[in-house]
Amino acid sequence: MSFLNFKNKKFQLEILIFLILFIFPLFVKNNYLLHIMILTLMWSIIGMSWNLLGGFTGQVSFGHAAFFGIGAYTAGLIYLHGNISSWWGMLLCIPILILFSIILGYIVLRLRGPFFALATLASGEVLRITSENLHTFTKGDEGIMLQKRTWIDKEPYYYIIFFIFIFIFYFIKFLMHSKIGYYFLAIREDQDAAESLGIPTTLYKTISFTLSGMITGIAGSFYMNYMGYIDPKVVFALHDISIITIMIVMVGGVATYWGPFIGSIIMIILSEIIRNIKGIEAAHQTLFGILLILIIIFLPNGIVGDYKKIIKLFKK
Repeated sequence: MSFLNFKNKKFQLEILIFLILFIFPLFVKNNYLLHIMILTLMWSIIGMSWNLLGGFTGQVSFGHAAFFGIGAYTAGLIYLHGNISSWWGMLLCIPILILFSIILGYIVLRLRGPFFALATLASGEVLRITSENLHTFTKGDEGIMLQKRTWIDKEPYYYIIFFIFIFIFYFIKFLMHSKIGYYFLAIREDQDAAESLGIPTTLYKTISFTLSGMITGIAGSFYMNYMGYIDPKVVFALHDISIITIMIVMVGGVATYWGPFIGSIIMIILSEIIRNIKGIEAAHQTLFGILLILIIIFLPNGIVGDYKKIIKLFKK
């Protein structure tokens, strides 16, 4: 595993960043700043999951809200109907998401390009409408609320999402340095050529699709435990989940390991700034769209992918 070479400067930088993140709550006691960092790490995980499918495998999905919502509702429903700790949802959502991903993948992975993207988009909307109408089971638009939070302080939530973040980061890195990862890249570059070389592209697209869905669902389950409330319009939202996920990766850098983290920092901080400026808080989606257009024009590979351009700009 060459990416774990301690003499490698990039690996040393990674360890330094992880160390800074680890000690962050020890020095920063402000609950608002801890909340921002918790959301940043959570969105980084969602971004990494999308990047695995869209960035490394080349299957651009607009339906990650479906995975996020399933994870969130798994945690919420076992609490609501089974009187079981919602934290078990982070484990129980995995087999559910595997089954859902295989069934959905069997349908949508036969499609390519915009047809695949639209099919995944529809999956999230179907689940949103379904959960709104199954009021007896999901409580519909009334939503599900945890009556008692596990912790009042934010530090435990921070460390839970921090360790999940590290695990997912190195899991994806390990995967992309394995044979499976090379198959993902081959499919992204030219699916027909990959098939001609004997790579079972449908199988490996399904693997990527399933892993991406599982990771997003785990983040969704954490969201339920952290926020303590969900409803269909929140966790199955096309614009607030699926679109924001894509924007995070695009801003940070598609098919890069640190892109989702950098993109999350920028998008979370930007959204907080906009939310606190009177008069423009309702236009945050428009401002995000403008930011994305500027990134695509001037930094098509994202901030991480085109960091050398940024360095040259500041050197002038």
